[in-house]
Amino acid sequence: MTLFGAGAVRNSKQIGLVIKLENWQQDKQYDRLGLDEETTRIIDTDVPLVTVPVRPGRNLAVILEVAAMNFRLKRMGYNAALQFTNKLTEAIADEDNE
Repeated sequence: MTLFGAGAVRNSKQIGLVIKLENWQQDKQYDRLGLDEETTRIIDTDVPLVTVPVRPGRNLAVILEVAAMNFRLKRMGYNAALQFTNKLTEAIADEDNE
């Protein structure tokens, strides 16, 4: 508080999302669509967890902003990954019927 002022300090804040950054590993399978929903436990509350594989030279600010926007959309009832998967499944089914 003495360094940044009273406006930079909060007494409390609710955590809505945890983003875990990890080094990208070639041999590991990642959920690129976001269909798997993970949580982490903080004290006695389960909080949504998104694991983001990162590599040097990537723009972390943009990656984290997209993860946060996607989380907000999910809370508002729109799941982009599910919509994409459903449309892809429909397109494949239509192609098989031709």
